[in-house]
Amino acid sequence: MPHTYPLGEHLAHTGPHPLGLDIVDAEGCWLTDRNGQRYLDLVAGLAVNNTGHRHPKVVAAIKAQCDRYLHVIPFGEFRQEPQVRFAEKIASLLPASLGSVYFVNSGTEAIEGALKLAKRATGRTHLVGCRKSYHGSTHGSLSLTDNETKKYRNRPLLPDVSHMRFNSIEDLHLITGRTAAVVVEPIQGDAGVRLPDGAWMAALRKRCDETGALLIFDEVQTGFGRTGKLFAFDRFGVVPDILVLGKALGGGLPMGAFISSHERMHLLTHDPVLGHITTFGGHPLPCVAGLAALEVLVEERLVENAVIMGEFFKQNLVHGAIGEVRGEGLMLAVDLCDAKRVQRMVEGCLARGVLGFWFLSCPTAFRIAPPLTIGEAEVRQACAAILAVLEENR
Repeated sequence: MPHTYPLGEHLAHTGPHPLGLDIVDAEGCWLTDRNGQRYLDLVAGLAVNNTGHRHPKVVAAIKAQCDRYLHVIPFGEFRQEPQVRFAEKIASLLPASLGSVYFVNSGTEAIEGALKLAKRATGRTHLVGCRKSYHGSTHGSLSLTDNETKKYRNRPLLPDVSHMRFNSIEDLHLITGRTAAVVVEPIQGDAGVRLPDGAWMAALRKRCDETGALLIFDEVQTGFGRTGKLFAFDRFGVVPDILVLGKALGGGLPMGAFISSHERMHLLTHDPVLGHITTFGGHPLPCVAGLAALEVLVEERLVENAVIMGEFFKQNLVHGAIGEVRGEGLMLAVDLCDAKRVQRMVEGCLARGVLGFWFLSCPTAFRIAPPLTIGEAEVRQACAAILAVLEENR
């Protein structure tokens, strides 16, 4: 078959059937394409645009920084005010044991940095992830991800990696005195929004303490209010040794971070030096954008709004074809128990001006993860479209 190029002949594609929307404007919860068609965004750039598209305070911060300087030198060499202020703000919202922030370019790079830090801190090599997990597409991140469809063409991946069942007390025996780190999403995202049991989280923390393994929480998707808490681990009373952030961290610009104690992070500075190095990590534009977005989250009470609007979605999404609506806040999975029905849902919603999306590792459900600025009228509109598609495909 001849190749087609719906995104442009000279742009690499990631799949055979991209949505192909030609977006020319975005504001709040709305996207507008070149033909003037508006779409209610239930995806938020895959949990990136938590404060909405082009929030005025975020845009103003970016413009102001553009008048000062852009990239000046790789991360960690100059004292740059945007980096310092953003790190101080993040640390002020976390437990004291998470006081040192290393900025990188993306969530998957943050996972890579966290794994390197854990190996350096423990002197061990064994890593443990969870079944049905997703941590990114670079080699280390992919090694921890439990999706063979994504992995098989990229082997060999990292050796000495085990996967335990999410929420399984029995499988905690896989964490041993050889284990450098255990990497867990405090709410599994790509698996179709799966919540952990509080007792399992406590047992996981205890097992890591007993064996000396470091506990890494991947909050790339769950962070910054998405689940109705500023960070998802806040709801379980369990503090990780290393925290990984991304997606919404940069206020709509690309950014990631891994965070740990000052003592542990200092290990990257010697034996050998430059334990992790990144040219563009901590770029001033995502730093000022991220700081502005974090301030907006607090000032406009968007975390609280995520709880209210998430419950409103659940109340309105009642239909015989819906098996379950899972999740917390505005990190929801609507399970239709049928992959073909999900495909028709995404297509049908798009035809009605509502942008939805699926899960790569849970084909029977579609995601609801709009900007946290979404209001009641917009939720009603989204739910009406979803229910109409279900009725159309009974």
